[in-house]
Amino acid sequence: MAPSPPTRSQSSRTRRAFLGSVAAGGLLGTAGCLQTLGFQRQSAWRDPPLAPDRPDAVYVPAVTEGMGMYGRATAGRYGVALTYSYPHRFWTLTGAEKSKTVVEADDDLHLMASLWDTETGMALPIDSGLAVEIRNEDGLVSQEVAYPMLSQQMGMHYGDNYPLDGAGAYEARIRIGGVSPRRTGGFEGAFESTETATIDFEFDPNQLSEISISEPENGGERGAIAPMKMDGVPVGRAPDADSLPGRHLGRGSVGDVVFEAFAVEGGDLDGRFDADPYLYVSARTRHNEIVLPMMGLEAAVTQDGETVSEARLASTLDPDLGYHYGAADGDATAIRAGDELQISITTPPQIARHDGYETAFLESGEVSMTIE
Repeated sequence: MAPSPPTRSQSSRTRRAFLGSVAAGGLLGTAGCLQTLGFQRQSAWRDPPLAPDRPDAVYVPAVTEGMGMYGRATAGRYGVALTYSYPHRFWTLTGAEKSKTVVEADDDLHLMASLWDTETGMALPIDSGLAVEIRNEDGLVSQEVAYPMLSQQMGMHYGDNYPLDGAGAYEARIRIGGVSPRRTGGFEGAFESTETATIDFEFDPNQLSEISISEPENGGERGAIAPMKMDGVPVGRAPDADSLPGRHLGRGSVGDVVFEAFAVEGGDLDGRFDADPYLYVSARTRHNEIVLPMMGLEAAVTQDGETVSEARLASTLDPDLGYHYGAADGDATAIRAGDELQISITTPPQIARHDGYETAFLESGEVSMTIE
């Protein structure tokens, strides 16, 4: 006789099977799944280790986890991939206030949705978030708004921890709201309607416990784990500076936020920008160069010690410039070699973070660069 599927209470005992018996030094440099590494299953309230003495910067997490793929779908112009891993903590940001989200006792897994434009392959950061509704044959099981998130392994994605109703078949309905950043070029008028992608998946607690886990030898040190490679699923890397159009004005950073600044002449790129020149900034993480969205940025140009231009930089999606921060149309000034460009962060990136990023990208501050 085939074994019966676990009940809700039985399933709850499989949740959050994390790193229960990590002896000091016993995992360094090793990797495997929960079963092969011999971990004892522990309470859902237990967190995996955090690196001691974490720097106020990007750092290598004490523990890294793999992920599994549940499926992909398209909805209008959106491409969507649904992946999963163990339930785990993350941090959200409201203004400058950071808040830790802990794993709840009934969380079964961490679901992650990757989102991109099917025509250009560009990952799409949207601040309106995604709503994920999970259903089974009995109806609605769980419904949450997935946070925009940054992870060293997954890059830019949308995720949260979700409770299920035991092992079995489920349907995830991923509702994508319209994109709020300004859109230019081939993106003008795109991503305005609400779309829903549907992905069926089978939840098996034993399959979840086979997800790989490792503890890097350099956990806690400044640096980052390279993103995982997922065929056809972008992780949200910013374009190489050498590939971006316009005149490169310079490179600077505030903490681990790295800025590449450019100016596009008014007649270039089919004249899509009214400003002449159009000043824009591409912001990315140090190490992995993942796009940093949802910031408040301002820019000022100083000539001979006098400020000649000031502008608020608006979040913008463009198929040639990527996700960037650009001056409003008509807000421009002549930019000469030797001038000083100052970029100021007024609001840090309003995006949730996984281990290794939760201590970074929190600063409000400014950087000055001499225009090349």
